[in-house]
Amino acid sequence: MFESVSEMEEVVMASGEATLFLEPRETFDRAIVGLADRAGGMCVVAYDRDACIQALMQDNDWDYETALEYFEFNTLGAWVGEYTPIFVELIAR
Repeated sequence: MFESVSEMEEVVMASGEATLFLEPRETFDRAIVGLADRAGGMCVVAYDRDACIQALMQDNDWDYETALEYFEFNTLGAWVGEYTPIFVELIAR
Protein backbone atom coordinates (compact mmCIF):
# COMPACT_ATOMS: atom_id res chain seq x y z
CA MET A 1 0.00 0.00 0.00
CA PHE A 2 1.25 3.46 -0.90
CA GLU A 3 1.03 6.50 1.35
CA SER A 4 0.73 8.95 -1.56
CA VAL A 5 0.57 9.24 -5.34
CA SER A 6 4.14 10.54 -5.40
CA GLU A 7 5.36 7.48 -3.47
CA MET A 8 3.50 5.22 -5.91
CA GLU A 9 5.08 7.05 -8.85
CA GLU A 10 8.58 6.73 -7.35
CA VAL A 11 8.18 2.98 -6.85
CA VAL A 12 6.90 2.47 -10.40
CA MET A 13 9.67 4.58 -11.93
CA ALA A 14 12.33 2.74 -9.90
CA SER A 15 11.01 -0.58 -11.21
CA GLY A 16 11.59 0.52 -14.81
CA GLU A 17 7.92 0.07 -15.72
CA ALA A 18 6.40 2.48 -18.22
CA THR A 19 3.34 4.12 -16.70
CA LEU A 20 0.88 6.66 -18.06
CA PHE A 21 -0.78 9.27 -15.86
CA LEU A 22 -3.77 11.31 -17.00
CA GLU A 23 -3.19 14.98 -17.72
CA PRO A 24 -3.58 17.46 -16.26
CA ARG A 25 -2.07 15.76 -13.24
CA GLU A 26 -3.42 18.52 -10.95
CA THR A 27 -6.94 17.37 -11.85
CA PHE A 28 -6.66 13.62 -12.16
CA ASP A 29 -4.07 12.63 -9.54
CA ARG A 30 -6.66 13.02 -6.79
CA ALA A 31 -8.76 10.32 -8.51
CA ILE A 32 -5.99 7.68 -8.43
CA VAL A 33 -6.91 4.63 -6.36
CA GLY A 34 -3.76 2.62 -7.03
CA LEU A 35 -2.09 0.34 -9.52
CA ALA A 36 -3.54 -2.60 -11.40
CA ASP A 37 -1.94 -5.51 -13.23
CA ARG A 38 -3.14 -5.95 -16.80
CA ALA A 39 -2.91 -9.33 -18.52
CA GLY A 40 0.56 -9.65 -20.00
CA GLY A 41 2.27 -8.24 -16.94
CA MET A 42 1.74 -4.51 -17.52
CA CYS A 43 1.24 -2.37 -14.45
CA VAL A 44 -1.24 0.46 -15.07
CA VAL A 45 -2.61 3.33 -13.04
CA ALA A 46 -6.16 2.79 -11.76
CA TYR A 47 -8.52 5.75 -11.41
CA ASP A 48 -11.87 6.10 -9.65
CA ARG A 49 -14.24 6.92 -12.52
CA ASP A 50 -16.59 9.04 -10.40
CA ALA A 51 -13.70 10.94 -8.79
CA CYS A 52 -12.41 11.81 -12.29
CA ILE A 53 -15.77 13.30 -13.21
CA GLN A 54 -15.99 15.20 -9.91
CA ALA A 55 -12.47 16.58 -10.42
CA LEU A 56 -13.40 17.78 -13.92
CA MET A 57 -16.50 19.47 -12.51
CA GLN A 58 -14.53 21.24 -9.79
CA ASP A 59 -11.56 22.34 -11.87
CA ASN A 60 -13.56 23.54 -14.87
CA ASP A 61 -16.75 24.77 -13.21
CA TRP A 62 -18.73 22.27 -15.30
CA ASP A 63 -22.05 20.63 -14.53
CA TYR A 64 -22.23 16.85 -14.28
CA GLU A 65 -23.40 16.26 -17.85
CA THR A 66 -20.59 18.37 -19.36
CA ALA A 67 -17.94 16.66 -17.25
CA LEU A 68 -19.36 13.21 -18.03
CA GLU A 69 -19.41 13.88 -21.78
CA TYR A 70 -15.84 15.18 -21.71
CA PHE A 71 -14.65 12.23 -19.62
CA GLU A 72 -16.34 9.58 -21.75
CA PHE A 73 -15.10 10.99 -25.06
CA ASN A 74 -11.63 12.34 -24.20
CA THR A 75 -10.52 10.09 -21.37
CA LEU A 76 -12.45 6.84 -21.11
CA GLY A 77 -12.54 6.46 -24.89
CA ALA A 78 -8.83 7.10 -25.42
CA TRP A 79 -6.64 4.06 -26.00
CA VAL A 80 -3.00 5.17 -25.90
CA GLY A 81 -1.32 1.79 -25.84
CA GLU A 82 -0.79 -1.08 -23.46
CA TYR A 83 -0.16 1.24 -20.52
CA THR A 84 -3.49 3.05 -20.90
CA PRO A 85 -4.91 3.59 -17.40
CA ILE A 86 -8.01 1.74 -16.23
CA PHE A 87 -11.10 3.19 -14.57
CA VAL A 88 -13.03 1.54 -11.78
CA GLU A 89 -16.45 2.11 -10.31
CA LEU A 90 -16.16 1.61 -6.57
CA ILE A 91 -18.66 -0.26 -4.43
CA ALA A 92 -20.11 1.79 -1.61
CA ARG A 93 -19.23 0.14 1.68
